Amino acid sequence: MKRHVDGVTCGGCALSAAGATAAPLLWLSMPRTQRHLGGGFENEGMDLTVLLTELPFVVLGGAFLPLLVFTLLVRWVDRRRG
Repeated sequence: MKRHVDGVTCGGCALSAAGATAAPLLWLSMPRTQRHLGGGFENEGMDLTVLLTELPFVVLGGAFLPLLVFTLLVRWVDRRRG
C-alpha cells in the first residue's frame, strides 16, 4: 500500500508542476494577453497590470485544477476497487 501512495503523490506533484508551467504558456499565447503586453497597434490597449492581477491566478489555477481532477480520479478508482 505504501508504494501506491508514494506513486500517487509523485504523480500528483508532477501533474501540478506541469499544469503550473503549461497554464502561463497558454495564457501568454492568447491574443487578449498579447495585446495587453504590447502586441496591439502602437501599444494600443497596453496594460501591464495583468502581470499582477491575472498571472498569479493563472499559475494557481494551472497548478491546482489538474491536481484536483487527479485526486478525484484516484479516489473514484479506489472506490471502484472496493
